[in-house]
Amino acid sequence: MSAFDTDVEREESVEDHKKRLEREHGELLQELRALIPGATVLFGFLLAISFTSAFGDIADTDRYVYYATLLCTAAALVLFLAPAAHHRVRFREGDKDHLLRKGNREAIAGTVASALSFTGVLYLVTDLVFGTWQAIVASVAFFAFTAWRWWAIAVFRGLGDVRDS
Repeated sequence: MSAFDTDVEREESVEDHKKRLEREHGELLQELRALIPGATVLFGFLLAISFTSAFGDIADTDRYVYYATLLCTAAALVLFLAPAAHHRVRFREGDKDHLLRKGNREAIAGTVASALSFTGVLYLVTDLVFGTWQAIVASVAFFAFTAWRWWAIAVFRGLGDVRDS
């Protein structure tokens, strides 16, 4: 093999790496495009209900759950939007690998914040409709279901892949 062949292989490898980074970046952005609208709508809903007359009548516990839910929803939005902001700031700086690693962590953290937000909303509605103990049971069951569907299946699948190696 000549030095020329090695250089060509190296250039093709670099190009393959760039293509892979571009593909992965596109996939990350597509996933975030699916997550952002839900968090945005929930955030708007949470803001709107705080200005209703009935909101002043909620119990202290519900007020704390509401505020924690609002904060989790805001955090989810920040985490989901962070990769786009990072990309804009670091545009054409050759930082895509770091952006993807950071964006992946932020997307996962955003799903945790979203799951907590959904759980908080479910708690508040269930508490209003049925009562506190039913709200606790429903929200714990819902969070467990969400954790199983969003994370546990993927983690267990990854562990299975490691065992199969």
